[in-house]
Amino acid sequence: MLDSHCHLTDPRLGGDLDAVLRRAQAAGVTRMISIGTDLDDDAATIAVCQGRDFLRCAVGVHPNYSHECDLSRLPELRTLQSAPSVVALGEMGLDYHHKFASKERQREVFEFQLDLAAELNRPIVIHSREAIDDTLAMMRPYTAIRAVFHCFTGTPAEAKKILDQGYLLGFTGAATFKNNAGIREAIRLCPTDRLLVETDAPYMTPEPMRKQKVNEPALVVHVADCIGRELGLSRDEVDRITTANAEALFGW
Repeated sequence: MLDSHCHLTDPRLGGDLDAVLRRAQAAGVTRMISIGTDLDDDAATIAVCQGRDFLRCAVGVHPNYSHECDLSRLPELRTLQSAPSVVALGEMGLDYHHKFASKERQREVFEFQLDLAAELNRPIVIHSREAIDDTLAMMRPYTAIRAVFHCFTGTPAEAKKILDQGYLLGFTGAATFKNNAGIREAIRLCPTDRLLVETDAPYMTPEPMRKQKVNEPALVVHVADCIGRELGLSRDEVDRITTANAEALFGW
C-alpha cells in the first residue's frame, strides 16, 4: 500500500523515524510520500528521502505558513523540484479556518506555485479548508495541472465540485470518524480512479486506533478498510486501485 501524504519530518515521527518506517513496512505500507510545508521543511523532507528508495516527496509552501515565507525566496522551489525524490509541488492552497495568514498573502503564494507547476508540468497537492470555491476558482485557468485535494473533509457537494473540475480526492482517518458521514458519502461519489489513501501523519489517527495520539503511515490500512466498506471492496482491491492512482498522478 502507498501512503500518499504524510509528514515524516514532523518531530513526532522524525524523532524515531526508523521505527516508524519499520512498522509501516510490517503493515504492508511499502511506499510513502512525505510532504513539505515551508522552504526549510522542504529541504528536510528531501533529505529524509535520500537513500530510501521507498520514499518520495512533495515540496511547497502550505497556506498556513505563507505569512512566514519571504516572497523573495519562493523561486527556490524551482531548484528544489529538481531533486530526484521530488514528485510534486505542495502542499499548497488556501485555508480560511485557521487565519494564520491573510487571504491576500495565501493567494499570492498559491498563485506563484500554480504558475511554477504549470511551467514544470508538475502535479500538485492541495490543502483547502473552508475555501473550496476560492481554491477551485484560482485553479480554473490552469487546465493542464493535475491535482489531489488531500485530506478531504468537506461536504459531498464540495467533493462533486472538485471531481467535476477533474481532480482527485485524498481520504484520511477523518473518514473513519463516527460523525463524518458526509465524508463517507463523498467516498461513494468518487470514481475509483480518483481515490487516494493517506494518513496525513502525525495527524488524523483513524478509528479504531484513535487512542494512539500520533498517527503514522502503518495506520493507512484502516483508511483503506473504511473505503472498502463504503465501496464494497476488499483491502487488497483498495490497495491496488489507490496505488495505481498514485502512480499515475505522481509518476512513481
